[in-house]
Amino acid sequence: MFLKGKSAIVTGSTSGIGLAYAKALAAEGAAVMINGFGDADAIEKERAGLEAVSGKALYDGADMSKPDQIAAMVARANAELGGPDIVISNAGIQHVSPIEDFPIEKWDAIIAINLSSTFHLMRAAVPLMKAKGWGRIITTASAHSLVASPNKSAYVAAKHGIAGLTKTAALETATAGITVNCISPGYVWTPLVENQIPDTMKARNMTREQVMNDVLLAAQPTKQFVQPDQLAALALFLCRDEAAAITGANYSMDGGWTAA
Repeated sequence: MFLKGKSAIVTGSTSGIGLAYAKALAAEGAAVMINGFGDADAIEKERAGLEAVSGKALYDGADMSKPDQIAAMVARANAELGGPDIVISNAGIQHVSPIEDFPIEKWDAIIAINLSSTFHLMRAAVPLMKAKGWGRIITTASAHSLVASPNKSAYVAAKHGIAGLTKTAALETATAGITVNCISPGYVWTPLVENQIPDTMKARNMTREQVMNDVLLAAQPTKQFVQPDQLAALALFLCRDEAAAITGANYSMDGGWTAA
């Protein structure tokens, strides 16, 4: 349990990729603060399960579109868990629509939650990490941090922004014992992906099966969805001391999507 004595915040972690991150960190001994929306009873069940493994787990319902709530979450983690030593920014939403029809409020929400929340997390956490002389910041980007797809203007813009923000933060913290990296998955079978299928069906006039085979997995040469536990394993490696020389990197885990 190489993370015993460390603490972590994982945003967007009440389900999907984020929950896989949280479970992997807890399994290695880290005290974990999870965050996100969902059914209160289901969230409490996950929190209790994490605590049973690591000894300490908290839930914070901070809204990732609200900078003051993000700062308060980090302050609470510092007060109740110490740290955070590890921050994984994973919260994300999606909307699929052509630019000319893209609702302005959806653009603003996606940029706020998928991009700006990461800045606010870093801004609050970096001073605490600098004080300890150790920290790991991991951002969940996307294959869309490297390439684009139609009808996803806000998401692609946000994920390209995450890649750039990650590099900048890595340079700024390079001598402080902190690493900053991003993981760029292809399509992972999560609620976020499943929930965008109806919008894509409408936008492209396709059946569900066509969206699955001709859109979601069309770009992934393996024709397989990335698994959340695969992403969590990479995140764990980036938290190890052996990964101390890795910073400012963007790791693709996309079934070969961006190799083309």
